[in-house]
Amino acid sequence: MTSSGDLSAELRQRIREGEFAVGSKLPTNAELMAAHGVSKGTVTKAISALADEGLVYSSKRAGTVVRAQTAVQIPLSRYGQTLAPGGALGPWETATAAQGLDGYMQLIAVERVQADADTAALLNLPEGDELVYRVRQALIRPSDVVQLQHAWYPAALAEEAGLDSTGKITGGVYGALTAVGRRPATATETVSARMPTEAEAAQLRIGGRVAVLTLNRVTFDAAGHPLEVLRAVAPADRLQLSYDNLPL
Repeated sequence: MTSSGDLSAELRQRIREGEFAVGSKLPTNAELMAAHGVSKGTVTKAISALADEGLVYSSKRAGTVVRAQTAVQIPLSRYGQTLAPGGALGPWETATAAQGLDGYMQLIAVERVQADADTAALLNLPEGDELVYRVRQALIRPSDVVQLQHAWYPAALAEEAGLDSTGKITGGVYGALTAVGRRPATATETVSARMPTEAEAAQLRIGGRVAVLTLNRVTFDAAGHPLEVLRAVAPADRLQLSYDNLPL
């Protein structure tokens, strides 16, 4: 009799051999039950095991879909390469292009918000000051979401650099800041890992036991004034942060 372990092993092999390509759907539960003569519970356990490994994700609308597993390496040098204004590519686009991947940024929302206590402290502003809040997704074409980004800027600075616009910031935010005389000089990054929220898992198309990396970064100009607070989330199996050539 076929067990859930036998079924997951077979499906895993078929995925790895390319029979089920990235983005394709696995057979439905009913089809797997009929083909293998197993119960719905056996199929559910087998699919859950594959989701725990990050091989697939499931949704009521899409069914069970094979996940992309290409790890994107993001070096620290991505920032320095995009400081000059007028460039065509931002940090994400630069890093993915270096790996032969077609990466792009998608703007989800731009809002004016009041600074909460934590964000105000990081930006060295009074609580309640007006900020421009930008929500973006970092993707690989055609529509593989790899990172969720939330960023906050002092309102006056955002207006000056055009960061309050819903248009594309060609060349990235750092190039736009440099163009108005606020060149980013240093950044403090904190990276940790946790399990995703339900909303994050849905947007990143992950399930099971796939953890996420969280990156919190504050960027400063040469005078030490905070320019940006960024909080990003990405599947831990899809992102490799590389801090190259650090002084010891």
